Amino acid sequence: MKKVLFLLFVLPLFGIAQTTTEQEDRAAIAQVLSTQQTAWNNFDIESFMETYWKSDALTFYGSAGVVKGWQKTLERYKKSYPTQEHFGHLEFVTNDISKITDDAYTVMGEYHLTRPVGDTRGIFMLVLKRIDGEWKIIADTSCKVE
Repeated sequence: MKKVLFLLFVLPLFGIAQTTTEQEDRAAIAQVLSTQQTAWNNFDIESFMETYWKSDALTFYGSAGVVKGWQKTLERYKKSYPTQEHFGHLEFVTNDISKITDDAYTVMGEYHLTRPVGDTRGIFMLVLKRIDGEWKIIADTSCKVE
């Protein structure tokens, strides 16, 4: 009888703890996107790039093809968005945050750029991984939607 009571009352608590951890992970990942949005809107590409994994293995896949590495991704952003007018005002819409493993999630969403040189919008899928206790983007696939 004691075993049955244990199973009925204690084991469900493990599920609650796991859900809370997933909720905390999702909130921390949402904060990464908020940090990106704020940095972008402040024309601060360096802070924006701090959300990415500073590694040669970082992968960015966009309309110009695949870019490998943090430094090359930074250079791509600087080339594609050379002025504050090109940066404009960024708004993210997060459509889904899904767990892959305990230390990795995907994020799917939309971006909307309002800017003097012409508005643009698109979709993205990110892979974030917990590295040294911080969530970092390790892969970014973004494309414009006309």
